Amino acid sequence: MRVTRDMIDPELRLAGTLAKLLFRPNARFFRLARRLGQRMDGQNIAGLDCDERRIESIDQGPQVRVRIYRPPSPSTQGLLPGVLFLHGGGYAMGSPEASAPTYKQLMRSRDCVIVAPDYRKSVEAPYPAAANDCYATLLWMHQNAAELGVRDDRIIVVGESAGGGLTAAVSLMARDRGEVSVAHQMPLYPMIDDRMTSDSMCDNDAPLWSARHNRVAWDLYLGGLSSDQVPKYAAPARETDYAGLPPTTTFVGALDPFRDETVDYVEHLRAAGVPAELRVFDGCYHGFDLLRPDSKPARAAGEFLRQQFAAAVDGAAS
Repeated sequence: MRVTRDMIDPELRLAGTLAKLLFRPNARFFRLARRLGQRMDGQNIAGLDCDERRIESIDQGPQVRVRIYRPPSPSTQGLLPGVLFLHGGGYAMGSPEASAPTYKQLMRSRDCVIVAPDYRKSVEAPYPAAANDCYATLLWMHQNAAELGVRDDRIIVVGESAGGGLTAAVSLMARDRGEVSVAHQMPLYPMIDDRMTSDSMCDNDAPLWSARHNRVAWDLYLGGLSSDQVPKYAAPARETDYAGLPPTTTFVGALDPFRDETVDYVEHLRAAGVPAELRVFDGCYHGFDLLRPDSKPARAAGEFLRQQFAAAVDGAAS
């Protein structure tokens, strides 16, 4: 899907042009972005109570750095909803500190405790490192729920882009292993299919994240695995049994290369009897809500996210 300027929402065009100039589709850029992102490590987020822990991995890897965020003056008494938040970045870049706007969106909807791991990136270690680190954090949340002040049996998993892919992967792992109950998952415009055969993916040259970015990112994450070796926990779109997965909320831009795989994922969930909510935003490319948070489409996406998060929390509380 070739994306022309006139296809993009007018409020998103300038930011998209700049993103195309700056965000390069090659491994060297991803490594540089990872190093620059690490400069944020340990920085607190204004307006939130912030903490940091180191937890054990589940594969003899290095300890996982985990950030914990709480509302400074919660209006809710007792245990708060627990959110495992998995940041984006093509599995290669990013840090939990960079997702402050989304944390605040969620907390404006409902008081919650957000636990965000700085999982291993593909430029350091390929699959299954990131998935294992995220699942280890889910187990740690479950085992330390009382200390964290969250319900141990009703945890919501949220993530954007590659973090959305990890959200879907962790939810699969939780269902299959039966160690933790995930109450709801929110894999937002998730990166879940390494095969890259959908109409929205093929030749997509949209701003911020294109088919070229995606191919580089998957090659780094899969670390040389051939197509017939890729497991569902690496690329959740390869799953064939969607029964028993948690209720799901997601949204995606109509110009996003991940549009079709997101729609297909939701359709598979619904066919398996899993409640799933989806919004597709016209004229929007990948990550539009983060790149232009003041735009009308981003505000609409934020409102959808807040409403759906509130419904998920209220459902988990019942």
